[in-house]
Amino acid sequence: MRTLKAATIDEYLAPLPPHERAALHWLRRHIKAAAPGAEECISYGIPAFRLDGKLLVHFGAAAKHCAFYPGAVVEAHGDALKGYDTSKGTIRFQPDAPLPAALVRTLVKAQIARRVRPTKRAVSVASRAAGRRST
Repeated sequence: MRTLKAATIDEYLAPLPPHERAALHWLRRHIKAAAPGAEECISYGIPAFRLDGKLLVHFGAAAKHCAFYPGAVVEAHGDALKGYDTSKGTIRFQPDAPLPAALVRTLVKAQIARRVRPTKRAVSVASRAAGRRST
């Protein structure tokens, strides 16, 4: 599809057919609204957003569909994603039927919350460190 590597999201979107470009621009706008502090970047050759230096979500175009890559939150939102072609961390959609804004917002905010929530290992390490300080 594209032979040149894009350095920005605008460069990535520019050569796309108008219907794909419009769908991805719409998705980009709603990701920004859900994560206003996130910065745009290109990662793995496709548009992405970083939050606090860590990748948050990706999106892009393929030969026969567009895709949104919000990560592990896809599985947790299976009921809301019925009717979409999904796989682990990926939601595929047709450019003429973009994802609803409320769904994009929900998935982005869930991914932000997932990243902020401490892991079991981090909690365990913090608990051990606190225990050492109290003795």
